[in-house]
Amino acid sequence: MTPSIAPSQSSLAAHFAGHAPLRLGVAVSGGSDSLALLHLLHGWQHAGGPSLAAVTVDHGLRPSSAREAADVGEICARLNIPHDTLNWQGWDGTGNLPDQARRARYALLVDWAQAHGLQDIAIGHTQDDLAETFLMRLARGAGVDGLAAMRPRWTQAGVTFHRPLLDVTRARLREHLRALGQPWVDDPTNDDTTYLRPRARQVLAALAPLDLDAATLADVARTLSEVRTALDFSVKTAARSLLRGQAGDILIDQIGFAALPEEIARRLMQAALHWLAGGDYPPRGAALQSLVHAARAGGTMTLHGCRLLPAKAGQLRLTREYAAVRALRTPATALWDNRWRATGPTTPDVEIAALGPDGLRACPDWRLSGQPHATALAVPGLWQGETLIAAPLMGWPNGWSLRLSPDRDNLLMPLLCH
Repeated sequence: MTPSIAPSQSSLAAHFAGHAPLRLGVAVSGGSDSLALLHLLHGWQHAGGPSLAAVTVDHGLRPSSAREAADVGEICARLNIPHDTLNWQGWDGTGNLPDQARRARYALLVDWAQAHGLQDIAIGHTQDDLAETFLMRLARGAGVDGLAAMRPRWTQAGVTFHRPLLDVTRARLREHLRALGQPWVDDPTNDDTTYLRPRARQVLAALAPLDLDAATLADVARTLSEVRTALDFSVKTAARSLLRGQAGDILIDQIGFAALPEEIARRLMQAALHWLAGGDYPPRGAALQSLVHAARAGGTMTLHGCRLLPAKAGQLRLTREYAAVRALRTPATALWDNRWRATGPTTPDVEIAALGPDGLRACPDWRLSGQPHATALAVPGLWQGETLIAAPLMGWPNGWSLRLSPDRDNLLMPLLCH
């Protein structure tokens, strides 16, 4: 084993220790990081590691991207690794290009993995990526969550993504590729200072004489990850004692909530809103702080498609806002509002939609559910055209049931979804 490969192989072994999959996808762009990962995994495969399948996402943003994807395919063919190219054509010239490309890339990778029966995909993020991301988020004034280190693994739609090289520098991986005689592609956008990451890369190089190198910043980010874990633990502890789920709403003990430290109260409210309404970016900043203050005072407020209402016996109710789901209709076989699933008889043309005023008029006994009018409006029911045929959460199941789906990635889901 050459000196350049030893730390990289150790990182692979440490990351997958005890839970190595039988089959592993690997995302390869043609750059040095992902190509080095491909070769390292190929060596592991021959030593008894997982069988591999490679994939390249061609975002179609540069004239050379198709050729680069084809080159990756040729490298994989030489290594006897099956390879696919996925094409993205969703860029309309507006909005945040890096963010849209990233979201599209992971969505395409998830679809590819599911189509190939893969549950795991490795990606080539390095210690340099970790440090650059730290600087980028620091420039945006991020707090603990933003500055915490990239997760070494996470799951999206049932597919687990792995970052096994977060302890390895880009320079070390390039040494390995040179030793193999394997060239790589340098994406010109990596030097385009129109984007924040190339500027962060320049800043990182300028900080090196102060010993603020990638390794140092990566260690700081990992420490903040431990802080984030401790805060999440405190939030879960508070949730167990102060929150209770009720037909998709969250009931909050107001006195207990008012006594929480400010940061724990803010995180608890943010997680509660995310549990109710989902969304890629939960609310933060002044709007979230206003909601926390309203909750402490027992007041009312609307935010993120949710409403905060006073409830009985010193409680608050966080409920879905009717306006946010009024136009939402999905087939009865699909997920409604990203959290409700229906089961019932095989009846054609049945949809899930909020009850609204018409649905409540069709449920004269809805008040017996104990839910306030604002909540009842947003409660899902089963509809056939404009006719309500069932309202399980209002005491009229008519052979149907509605349950919360546990699929959303949220720290309160295990506590509230049962």
